[in-house]
Amino acid sequence: MGYYDQDPYTEYQNRNQRKNKKGGYFLSSLIGAVIGAIVILLAIPSLARMGVLPYGQNDGNTTVERKTNTGSTNSDTITQNVSYEVDTDITKAVNKALDTVVGITNYQGGNIWTQASEAGTGSGVVYKKEGNTAYVVTNHHVIENADQLEVVLSDGKKVEATLVGSDVWTDLAVVKISGEDINKVAEFGDSDALKLGEPVLAIGNPLGLDFAGSITQGIVSGLERTVPIDLDGNGYADWNSEVLQTDAAINPGNSGGALVNIAGQVVGINSMKIAQEEIEGIGFSIPINIAIPIIEDIEAYGEVRRPYMGVQLQNISDLPSYHHDETLHLPDDVTAGLLVAEVVPGSPAAKAGLQQMDVIVKLDEEEVGGIVDLRKYLYQSKNIGDNLNIGFYRDGKYQETTMLLAQEQQ
Repeated sequence: MGYYDQDPYTEYQNRNQRKNKKGGYFLSSLIGAVIGAIVILLAIPSLARMGVLPYGQNDGNTTVERKTNTGSTNSDTITQNVSYEVDTDITKAVNKALDTVVGITNYQGGNIWTQASEAGTGSGVVYKKEGNTAYVVTNHHVIENADQLEVVLSDGKKVEATLVGSDVWTDLAVVKISGEDINKVAEFGDSDALKLGEPVLAIGNPLGLDFAGSITQGIVSGLERTVPIDLDGNGYADWNSEVLQTDAAINPGNSGGALVNIAGQVVGINSMKIAQEEIEGIGFSIPINIAIPIIEDIEAYGEVRRPYMGVQLQNISDLPSYHHDETLHLPDDVTAGLLVAEVVPGSPAAKAGLQQMDVIVKLDEEEVGGIVDLRKYLYQSKNIGDNLNIGFYRDGKYQETTMLLAQEQQ
């Protein structure tokens, strides 16, 4: 639209001139683009040979390949090998803890005429070096009944090991070796500070030393778990082991190895797993805060010194109901407790006046339902030299006595 006083013929001429100019510009641009494309196509081979283009050279790390429909190969498609360094919290934790985990071989039998046979292998953690001696914590069941022990270091070197002591109840043991080749010891963490879902690593030797230093990753699946343990094989639980639960793979040979947090600190000693076809990813580790006082006792005394009562006991729940009424004359509301089967002469129990056929139902006002309850209270809440108040039934009548706990005589 023009102004109202503009000459119509002049405006017509101006429009025609502008159209002609636009057409000329378009034709020139098209011709230039075609010529440029031709030049680039002709120049590509030369530029590729000169190394200007990234796919023009094969320096040993680059493969140029094209597969045709006939199966022949031409230089066309590019694959390149790329290497880079991975440095994460997990790799740092592994680097910190890996060399502190060793293999332990249990040899049994043998004499001057025959060589001892390998009864089994497990894992251990080097946790202390003192002078020229290094100390390794492992499981009791790894070293049980061994006539000889051998530790295999992270570099494959084998050294003779000496048993310092072990504890069947917590399934812990300590061995010592020469510290000559030990350059790194484990750092203990705080197992009480662990959180559900926290990442952990299991380090050990699954299925023997052929897979030494294997690492599996998981999380803390459960805290303060209790697992019943049958130590004498009679089908009844002798102890409730307090453990951490993890889904990090723990296999035979991992026993005694380290459960490590993301800071590379040992927070548990791997001990067992539930091995059933329908169950997967349930492994257990002894919390390091429970292990430390056991380790210290074994180092100092060669054993864990616990208070001793001097009685043999049986759960009354295992007795036929006939004896509940006719033999022991217990009240109807007494359904749990411990029958005194034998009293050791001169023991704390004998001095406290306990007799055969007494039924213990209380320890320091804590009701006791069975042998596991008694051991847990005695071993975790009492010390040698403490007084223990005992509530019991004798011939159907409730009585109480006080026992001075002593150390068991070996």
